[in-house]
Amino acid sequence: MVSTDPGVNMVDHGAVYKTVIAVLPTPFRDDGSLDDEGLRRLIRYVMAGGVTVLTINGNTGEFSSLSADEQSRVSDVAIASADGGATIVAGVGGDLATAMSASRRAAAAGASAVMVHDPSGPFRSAAGWSEYYERIAEVVPDTAVIPYIRDARVGAATLDRLVDRCSNVVAVKYAVPDPIRFGGLVDDLGTDRVAWICGLAELWAPFFWVARARGFTSGLAAIAPTVALKMLEQLRAWDEPGINATWNAVRGLEELRARHNGAANVPVIKEAMHQLGLGGRTVRPPISELGEADRGEVSRIIASWSIGIAGEGAA
Repeated sequence: MVSTDPGVNMVDHGAVYKTVIAVLPTPFRDDGSLDDEGLRRLIRYVMAGGVTVLTINGNTGEFSSLSADEQSRVSDVAIASADGGATIVAGVGGDLATAMSASRRAAAAGASAVMVHDPSGPFRSAAGWSEYYERIAEVVPDTAVIPYIRDARVGAATLDRLVDRCSNVVAVKYAVPDPIRFGGLVDDLGTDRVAWICGLAELWAPFFWVARARGFTSGLAAIAPTVALKMLEQLRAWDEPGINATWNAVRGLEELRARHNGAANVPVIKEAMHQLGLGGRTVRPPISELGEADRGEVSRIIASWSIGIAGEGAA
């Protein structure tokens, strides 16, 4: 069990994540190898756009296609590139030993938090799910831990046990597309123990905001950080006309990303990066690059936002 030292589990620590959390793609060269300079360029761009929390090795970062060494390298490059100017959240996951080792490496390199991917596999118990996260939290007691929940079976009692036992679990990224269920979890656990993050990006952020999520993850922020931040500002002010306008502006891109059961999720962002001069469009199997028709649709969407390399958005 992680210590309940309030110096670790401070409300202010969790408050860092009540914002736009960019989930960055992992840039590759044409041959599929890591593009370190591309990652540095992307981080500078997103930070210049005003985003202060960056996730690397997330699903949009093609986490499952990266080796353990590559994940560590991405973390090192990102942390050095941010140079303290942004909070770096490193994605970890896989079997327990691998996730624990990756968490230790990320913490030692200077990551502010680890986001723990939902453990895969068809069989699990509530106690076993909780133990997976508890064991990871124990090896990085001074680093924030953010469970990434994609399974509706994870209920309030399981989360309550985890938060109670692990003082460094300061935020929860919830990516089940069910705001009603999410709202019930928030009611049961409250808002003073963890920061609640909508893990389904801008299309779901307004609905989760009503249920008291105060941050949201965003792949869009990798290409249009000011557009993502505009939605955050509108949500905080509850500017309904503004929220609706921005929601409709990003809807086309997010629906394109969702095509083919999400197969276009990463390729759409990388295609937009390519068109903006931010990096290549290369992805790794089992996903593939967009076809010509979808590339043209990305071009039209970018043009409608009037964004350029400075990251300015008119949405």
